[in-house]
Amino acid sequence: MSTAPEPEPRAPKPALVFDDPLDQQSSDDTDRGWGDRPAGDGAADLKRFLDEKPPHHL
Repeated sequence: MSTAPEPEPRAPKPALVFDDPLDQQSSDDTDRGWGDRPAGDGAADLKRFLDEKPPHHL
């Protein structure tokens, strides 16, 4: 009597989700990544300000 090898378990198929996508918060709805820089010291902030200020600002 020969026994057939058991089939390998498969990953379940992704389920269809019919939720309203506008009810979910997207990454654009958060403040993360909108020009936020890691917290630094005040001297580095002042240097960046002075380096990046337009020429018409004194």
